[in-house]
Amino acid sequence: MRGGRHVAAVSSATFDLAAGECLALIGESGCGKSVLASALLGLLPGNAQTAGTATVDGVELLAAGERVLARTVRGRRVGLVPQSPAAHLTPVRTVRAHLEETVRELTATPRREVRAAAVTAAERAAFPASHLDRYPHELSGGLAQRAATALALIGDAPLLLADEPTTGLDRDLVDHTADELRRHADDGRALLMITHDLVAAERIADRVAVMYAGRIVEIADAGAFFGEPGPRHPYARGLLAALPERDFTPVPGQPPELGDLPPGCAFAARCAAATDRCGDRPEFTDGLACHHPATGAAPAATTRREATAGQGSNRA
Repeated sequence: MRGGRHVAAVSSATFDLAAGECLALIGESGCGKSVLASALLGLLPGNAQTAGTATVDGVELLAAGERVLARTVRGRRVGLVPQSPAAHLTPVRTVRAHLEETVRELTATPRREVRAAAVTAAERAAFPASHLDRYPHELSGGLAQRAATALALIGDAPLLLADEPTTGLDRDLVDHTADELRRHADDGRALLMITHDLVAAERIADRVAVMYAGRIVEIADAGAFFGEPGPRHPYARGLLAALPERDFTPVPGQPPELGDLPPGCAFAARCAAATDRCGDRPEFTDGLACHHPATGAAPAATTRREATAGQGSNRA
């Protein structure tokens, strides 16, 4: 509820995610990506309502109470790299204290080895050992991001939700973080990466899900999405075309308010292919919700982009 009215922040979001797989969830800000992650972990505001099913490792998340979520889900079955990492760190505890406590809670590490395990966890996320005794307010945005990633990786949870995990990082650290997340999946776990960074998504994703106005409008194999034949939904094509390495042409217009969605296709007002048929809401069929799917090759990346993507790629 917002201002006394019902807002469907996410609707009809259906997908599966296998062990060993990375699904990249992409879309503009405000389309519902982070709301989806929060719903899976029971972190929505008290006036929010959820419906449907979401099962991880035998636990139905949307029906679970706070006791189950706190004791058996968060960190253990589902790890989280939060969108705002500094807000998830206790301000009166150092990064080292956060890491050591998490190691003790989520692993069977002997007490005498906890300190070393915490340092190892920091190294996985490229968090410098020299900053382990700093408090959250002493960290830059990039360092807070790396601390949150280190904490999320400790439990080796069957599912890892990484919400904008590369925010505030330079390109080398983006690649390091993306590769470490990919390693989490390669070890037999699932990774849902919510991101605006399509370069990082291309680097490690197996599949791509595109969200617009609270709804998943396309799910595609990452190789076909970023390569040939490219995305089928006009909005997804627009996201790729906006990249500097491609057309560098932004998607025209602005996304609609989630509380004031049109009755038909929510993207129609911004879509060059829209017709009267788009006044009806398209069904999601064969991985696509669109009356006028795009055909032909999408805008290609430049040679410079292709060279960057090829360095150190860990895609399975």
